[in-house]
Amino acid sequence: MGDLDSKVLLVTGGSRGIGAATVRKAVEAGGEVILHYGQSHDAARALAKDVGTERCHLLAADLMDDVAIQQLWVDALAWRGRIDVLVNNAGVYEPINVDDDFATWQAAWARTLQINLMATAHLTREAIRTFRKAGTKDGAIINVTSRAAFRGDTHFHAHYAASKGGMVALTSTVARGWGGDGIACYSVAPGWVDTEMARAGAEEVGWDYVLRDLPMGEMVPPDDIANTIVFLATGKARHASGSSININGASFPR
Repeated sequence: MGDLDSKVLLVTGGSRGIGAATVRKAVEAGGEVILHYGQSHDAARALAKDVGTERCHLLAADLMDDVAIQQLWVDALAWRGRIDVLVNNAGVYEPINVDDDFATWQAAWARTLQINLMATAHLTREAIRTFRKAGTKDGAIINVTSRAAFRGDTHFHAHYAASKGGMVALTSTVARGWGGDGIACYSVAPGWVDTEMARAGAEEVGWDYVLRDLPMGEMVPPDDIANTIVFLATGKARHASGSSININGASFPR
């Protein structure tokens, strides 16, 4: 018996990085996972085959498309007839400079806010409505945010920090507003995590900068984040609802 036996999770951005680690850990703990992905079909299919296709259901959706986001929830819900835990993990981390032309600046902000924040908001809305309709008393929403939500980020990533700050505010609001309906909401806030996306970001800002920023001398392993997400998904700390758990290698203790 695992801690997540009988629980069904929807993990967005589940084909790589933190998402992939979360899928693996959730299945190991006995859960069943709907793995959402964008364009990484081969990686998603390989991961599902590795953990067991009977326990991992693949769904593709473009999070830039609001209609596709709503359909993602409908299709995810249809797999097992319920979703117990929503993990909003999908995100982008792309640089933009104030000296870039306005069209480039606007497009970067629009894409980052849409994928990181608006998709999270839309799926959170669907989760709340579904949990309430089903009378669920242990529904959970777990948002993968960032230390950038609290301390800011490099000047190339103001839009990223803003999107993650919005996710933290949403987390607190959901926890306060729907706790009485049995819905818990948490923020897990990493710093530099050893993923493909973070390594690309490190190349942009420089490895010297990154390593100086990490008192423990290394990026956070994705499994550290995944283990925390799975623990929150078990419901063993429901009164931590509204909290932000910071996993950043002591780079921003708070």
